[in-house]
Amino acid sequence: MKKNSLFVMGLLLASCLGMTACGNEEESTDGIVLKVCNWEEYMDLGDWDEEETIDLDSGDIIGVNPLYEDFEEWYYENYGVKVKVEYSCFGTNEELYNMLTLGDEFDLVCPSEYMIMKLMAEDWLVPFSDGFHDTDNELNYYVRNVSPFIKEKFDEHEINSESWSKYAAGYMWGVTGILYNPDELEEEQVNSWECLRDPGLYRKITIKDNVRDSYFPAVAAIKRDKLTDGSFTGAEDYAQQLEKEMNDTSAETVAEALDFLQDTKDVAYSFETDSGKADMVTGKVLANLQWSGDAVYAMDQAEEDDMYLAYSVPEECTNLWFDGWVMLERGVGNDPAKQAAAEAFVNYVSRPDNAVRNMYYIGYTSSIAGGTDGDEVFEYVDWTYGAEEDEEDISEYDLSWFFGDDEAVIDAPTEQLTRQLFAQYPPEDVMERSSIMQYFDAEANARINRMWINVRCYNINKMPIYGWCMIGVLVITAAGVFIFSRRKKNYDLTA
Repeated sequence: MKKNSLFVMGLLLASCLGMTACGNEEESTDGIVLKVCNWEEYMDLGDWDEEETIDLDSGDIIGVNPLYEDFEEWYYENYGVKVKVEYSCFGTNEELYNMLTLGDEFDLVCPSEYMIMKLMAEDWLVPFSDGFHDTDNELNYYVRNVSPFIKEKFDEHEINSESWSKYAAGYMWGVTGILYNPDELEEEQVNSWECLRDPGLYRKITIKDNVRDSYFPAVAAIKRDKLTDGSFTGAEDYAQQLEKEMNDTSAETVAEALDFLQDTKDVAYSFETDSGKADMVTGKVLANLQWSGDAVYAMDQAEEDDMYLAYSVPEECTNLWFDGWVMLERGVGNDPAKQAAAEAFVNYVSRPDNAVRNMYYIGYTSSIAGGTDGDEVFEYVDWTYGAEEDEEDISEYDLSWFFGDDEAVIDAPTEQLTRQLFAQYPPEDVMERSSIMQYFDAEANARINRMWINVRCYNINKMPIYGWCMIGVLVITAAGVFIFSRRKKNYDLTA
């Protein structure tokens, strides 16, 4: 996730009609009413068939009811307080922000990293309580089970000298890469972001139709030589320098990105928001800039038709993104009971077995590693991607960097080194070249948004000489017609 200037009219319409409902919106005055807003199709809504049961060594997992309804029962059993969850959904970060600015009130929402940064910068949020971070509390599933990798990212990134961890709890995460058809393309053809404007992929590749997801690979491509140079990748402060380069919004870099994306526009089959998955499965295109979670979905769908897609993370770098839970001042405010329920909701969906339910249901990767309160997440990864006993072509796949356990290694079919397992949990060397795209200030946003308008509409700087000549002829002709008509009118009046 889950994420544009082309959506503006849609956002305005959504503002008038209200947020898209995706769950329980019944009003209740009996106990606490907790208003939760999440991405569409981004939480287990239950109703699994029996054959979908996940049979792990630690026990079976199955979703019968929506997870938020199960939370209501769990909260009453553990805290003795009735809570009613009003669960609704949004389609884009911009849609959520638009609703908030127009007065909609929610207690708990789940935006992406840049929107979390924006909400922090604009003082929309309430910090999590000290009790939420207490590892001795057995009901604090988030702090006890979050991946050390995710925790480090949330701890070290700040807005106004305050870490994300103070205001946000990780939910899902992933990277961006290239989903491709290995029967038609070699991995070498898509292992650089330059592939987005490769004439050899004319009308066979798609790119995301939003400025952030398109600007990132553009910057990576134009800085390719620097980003892949050994002196740069081998520097002690490589991670910090990479993030600095990938968040460059200088006028010079934006201009170069504009040229790159104009070239991409000339090559691409389309700029898309959600159709890329289907275009890959149906064979309309051979490659697609894609979020890792949607890549997994597309690979699963293609597999049903005996079509096997693969995923590549370009060698320059990849965009590391997150979706996370934050509490809103306008909703939770100074209501301790409501804040307690909101924090408990985050903890409940972070319980390892519930993290598995969500991962199975939506296909994305949870921020929860487990371990303290159960190994269900690692068991689930092994259950999903581990090799069968009679398989011969297998490879060890190291997941210790995410789970924080040196023994977190599975034997997986070698083909998974470029497929779903690779997309959900890229190896450590890939994650070392990952970078978070920061929240841009007003000036930088204005600059890249103007660039994006030129990309999606027309870049006047690329007007050929004959085009300017035609415009000149039209202007002169129009002026001549105007002067002639004025003179004729004056003549008629004097006559």
